[in-house]
Amino acid sequence: MSVTKRKRSVEKEDLIENGDVNFSGGNSNIKGDEINIAVLLFLYTLQGIPLGLAGAIPMLLQNRGITYTQQAEFSFVNWPFSVKLLWAPIVDALFWPEFGRRKTWLVPVQYLIGIVMIIMSSSISDWLGSEEQAPSMMILTISFLFLNFLAATQDIAVDGWALTMLKRCNVGHASTCNTVGQTAGFFLGYVLFLALESPYFCNKYLRTVPEDTGLVTLSSFLLFWGWVFIITTTVVALFKHENNDTINNPQESQVKGIKDIVNAYKQLITIVKLPAVRTLALVLFTAKLGFCASDAVSGLKLVEAGVPREDLALLAVPLVPVQIIMPVILSKYTTGPAPLSLWLRAFPLRLLVGPLAAALVAITPSLLGNSGPSYSYLFILLCLYIFHQTCLYCMFVAVMAFFAKVSDPAVGGTYMTLLNTVSNLGTNWPNTLALWAIDHLTFKTCSPALSDNTCSSALEVDECKASGGACVVSIDGFYIETVICLIAGFLWLQWGRSTITRLQRLPASAWQISRVR
Repeated sequence: MSVTKRKRSVEKEDLIENGDVNFSGGNSNIKGDEINIAVLLFLYTLQGIPLGLAGAIPMLLQNRGITYTQQAEFSFVNWPFSVKLLWAPIVDALFWPEFGRRKTWLVPVQYLIGIVMIIMSSSISDWLGSEEQAPSMMILTISFLFLNFLAATQDIAVDGWALTMLKRCNVGHASTCNTVGQTAGFFLGYVLFLALESPYFCNKYLRTVPEDTGLVTLSSFLLFWGWVFIITTTVVALFKHENNDTINNPQESQVKGIKDIVNAYKQLITIVKLPAVRTLALVLFTAKLGFCASDAVSGLKLVEAGVPREDLALLAVPLVPVQIIMPVILSKYTTGPAPLSLWLRAFPLRLLVGPLAAALVAITPSLLGNSGPSYSYLFILLCLYIFHQTCLYCMFVAVMAFFAKVSDPAVGGTYMTLLNTVSNLGTNWPNTLALWAIDHLTFKTCSPALSDNTCSSALEVDECKASGGACVVSIDGFYIETVICLIAGFLWLQWGRSTITRLQRLPASAWQISRVR
């Protein structure tokens, strides 16, 4: 059961570009790199702000009368980070040498993020709608899609700059800066924002005199961070130079042409032509279909059932240490010849999260009453979330270990990034499908006025309201979808187990691009 949207993690291999960087620069010694590490950490933190806000918007909209189909449309804002490989070669190849290879993209992109946030702050309250006005879903979706596209482009530039900003012996710290910085940024944009925006949270924990509003609004939050982006980008543009970066890697100063861009895309096509890669891509693209009801819908259903959205967001806080320690603990199970064995063991357990989450959603209204969630209820919710995160991290660490094991060293960075892209797409499309399907699997009746009115269209809904009735859910599509996902997941496992076992037995040569003629 997912109560956050963050499903992206960057390994060191993702930062390698076509093997240009040699990591054998001796033991790590951050002396002299303290400022560079701080800059990277801050840039990655900025990157997490739009991601966190994009995760918070569905929670804000859930009880404002929008449909799950509209939630599905908004979920496309999470796609840019999954498909950034499509334009990454262009960002890497085209730049203005006098200004800097990475700053050519970083500075204008971050200025754009700041400007877009400031512009959005003036109208976002109207876009979110009110009791009299429905939310403007198209404008919200386009705005946050563009914002995340810019953040993904910034990520490409920062990942590349990390390799040359740091001394060669410290390049391994780049992935740490990415993980810590993006997690901190997501926390600020998602958890902290939802908490400070909530009158319930502010009155309960931060105020002595209750008020009708939180300490911040989405408008003020966007305005503040918009100016933070603009001011800090100006500082980076003026005072952080790339002049010394070419010492670590002279290729940084060489502008690439159209031929180099075309060759980068050809390299991707060459990798995809490998039969083993295509089979693995099919596994990655379809494996998470069985989890999509719990991952994408259960959190929204809990909000709909009355659980305060800020309580759901705050569940992520006690799990931060768990998320840090878990990969270390699990690494000993993924270093052997068959790292995906752990993945296969965690798969059926993660499938069970679906019915457990559905059962909790069903009993939540009776458990909450009028007093809000009790500590015992939040404890049950936390236990379920820990169970889900444990299964998720077992699968994540295992698949990342397998990627590292099979990637051809000749094109390590491109190979890893391609596999991560397919894996991320395998998360996004089932989640979008799950949100879209809820409305189509839900059955309603008009009560008490028109018993033959099923409220299946906007016209029937209007007719029901005009006759003094209300559309009441008779069968919630979430429960139907949970059953479908559970069955689909176990059916997939029958094929997936044998396929994954076969992939793990393939020799290293099956994954090397030299096999492609």
